[in-house]
Amino acid sequence: MLAVQEALVEPVPERRVKNRVQTEAAIFQAARSLLAEEGFQGFGINAVARRTGCDKQLIYRYYGGLDGLLDAIGADLGDWVKERIPEDSGGMFLLTYGDLMERLALLYMEALRHDPLVCKIIAWEVSKDTPQVRRLAEARSRSLAKWLDRMRGSLTAPKGVDAPTVNGILFAAIQHLVISAVATGEFAGLPLRSEKDWLKIETSVRRLVRGIYG
Repeated sequence: MLAVQEALVEPVPERRVKNRVQTEAAIFQAARSLLAEEGFQGFGINAVARRTGCDKQLIYRYYGGLDGLLDAIGADLGDWVKERIPEDSGGMFLLTYGDLMERLALLYMEALRHDPLVCKIIAWEVSKDTPQVRRLAEARSRSLAKWLDRMRGSLTAPKGVDAPTVNGILFAAIQHLVISAVATGEFAGLPLRSEKDWLKIETSVRRLVRGIYG
């Protein structure tokens, strides 16, 4: 009789333990993928909450709302290079500032070429002038600047060279070439399709960097 009574008792569902770290990560990944797939037109608190499967109040609690979520995505897009470029590429392992910038420029180009999602988001930054896009671009730029400064270590640019401006132009050019390769496969008649094409770009980047920094 006891066995029958035990069999009739329904099992109590196991209570899911809420883990803030896991929930934050799930919200972030849902927001990032939603932004990549739908663009800013379909990006909002309700859409992120639906994709995550959570209450939208958690997004406000953990990220302070949509602006905080965009800041987190922007910082991640700047920090993304750290996952692909080893920290020992920094100044302490190189002899000159020119060595450093040549290596970082080429590594950045290679990393960017193999991450179409990042390319897509960067393309929005230069094609859409909205508060959301500007916030995302500013957060990414700050993070990228910090990365460059950390990798520089104690190395300094030659006297008379405006390194921040030169590096900004260099990295902007790399980004534009990679985005053009994804969009059309060329830029101003320059083919950007094969590995042979990119070897030519690498050679030119080396010459430009060495021409400025020695």
